[in-house]
Amino acid sequence: MNKTSAPGKALALISVSDKTGIIEFAGKLVEMGFGLMSTGGTAKALADAGLPVTEVSDYTGSPEIMGGRVKTLHPRIHGGLLGRDGVDDTVMAQQDIPRINLAVINLYPFESVTSKPGCSFEDAIENIDIGGPAMVRSAAKNFEAVAVVTSPEQYAGVLEKLRAGNGTLDRKTRFELSVAAFNRVAQYDDAISSYLSSRTLDGETSAFSDQLNTCFIKMADLRYGENPHQQAAWYRDLYPSGGSLASAKQYQGKELSFNNIADADAAWECVRQFDDTACAIIKHANPCGVAIADSPGAAYDLAFATDATSAFGGIIAFNRQLDPATAATIIDRQFLEVLIAPAFDEEALAVLAAKKNIRVLQIPGGKPTPQRESKRVGSGLLVQTSDLNPLDRDACRVVTKREPDEQQWLDLLFAWKVARMVKSNAIVYVDGGRTVGIGAGQMSRVDSARIGRWKAEDAGLPIKGSVMASDAFFPFRDGIDTAGEAGISAVIQPGGSMRDEEVIAAADEHGMAMVFTGIRHFRH
Repeated sequence: MNKTSAPGKALALISVSDKTGIIEFAGKLVEMGFGLMSTGGTAKALADAGLPVTEVSDYTGSPEIMGGRVKTLHPRIHGGLLGRDGVDDTVMAQQDIPRINLAVINLYPFESVTSKPGCSFEDAIENIDIGGPAMVRSAAKNFEAVAVVTSPEQYAGVLEKLRAGNGTLDRKTRFELSVAAFNRVAQYDDAISSYLSSRTLDGETSAFSDQLNTCFIKMADLRYGENPHQQAAWYRDLYPSGGSLASAKQYQGKELSFNNIADADAAWECVRQFDDTACAIIKHANPCGVAIADSPGAAYDLAFATDATSAFGGIIAFNRQLDPATAATIIDRQFLEVLIAPAFDEEALAVLAAKKNIRVLQIPGGKPTPQRESKRVGSGLLVQTSDLNPLDRDACRVVTKREPDEQQWLDLLFAWKVARMVKSNAIVYVDGGRTVGIGAGQMSRVDSARIGRWKAEDAGLPIKGSVMASDAFFPFRDGIDTAGEAGISAVIQPGGSMRDEEVIAAADEHGMAMVFTGIRHFRH
């Protein structure tokens, strides 16, 4: 097949797997005077839409071979993308290589194909794009002369800039498109690397790949980090989970700070684990108070009463739509930094507008989704799966002579969920679906038990008859003795200590019921 010359006009090379909006975009390019060149499936779609298009195989004089695996890996394509103005003009003329001014390319859908249940190894390999990334890299490297478009989301903006530039794109826009293109190729290569390095040819897979590749998109530069002398930014996953803080809509208030974001995440993750209407008030990543009730207002009243002092300047989260009466109560009662709910009554938003500095966030509802959690340690990274093990009451084991009654069971399971969100060592006292005292972050578990008791007494809340949750086992009986002195009626804890028998005996001496979960909830 003889090669043909490209049209004597600005030339756009189009090769897209995702054809969303491509007909309209290409049509506008033709109206602006661009000639179109394209690969097999894309060329057919453009031609079927009545657009004039030259097929790559006609342009290069080389047919597509190997089932389409080789079609754009050709000097006439990459020369047109890499040729430098004023440097390569002579060789381009000698080799009859026209300039390609605009490359519109998106890649085989490797990520979406491999995310589908039952995707075979063979399908995954066939969806590794070779020619696409090569063209993207060539065009992006030569941004001084070529513009590269890698997503349908860019079409409208590119057309607007082309109109403003009489068919050309300014240098700043070409550079921005180049950066986006290199980012896309990096994301694509990371996905392939992660997929392959977590598998063997024998079909075995690992939850953690041999090489960890992570891509995060910057959402905002922050004023500072945990402290004013630290720099900080906020990033989200490339594909964020629905219902996570990264998907929040901010209605009002100042920009979120580093600490706001950390505490808001803790507050939201706390309330969305409950089926009942719940409110959580968080300070320094620890719950000040958590409660469930028949309405957001009632849940807030109970949560606030746990520790009204610490609630000052805290983060408040609900798992139900916020009503105007509750909004009014909150802003009349306390100073707060962030207010979170899955929805807001329009009147509630009007009420909150009176306190314009409050950051109001709407986050779509939904149960927590498993994800990988990480923590930097020196030049390394700790990675783990989420602590989302559901606790089934039937899987718990009563180890004392006395068994919990029905209300105690409900409170124990509630306390266990709250304990998951409290920094270790964690002790949570609960009565009637509301926290009455919380001991957090102590080096000694018995000190956490004492602090939780003291918090309850300081708030004027009756602790006698309440239940207690511990995020990990009691290494000695002293924590149980402290609870017994306060009149605690039942305890839920993982069990597994060398001194479990001693701890159980202490609970029996104090007339308590005790439940072992077999699950630990350390939170550091």
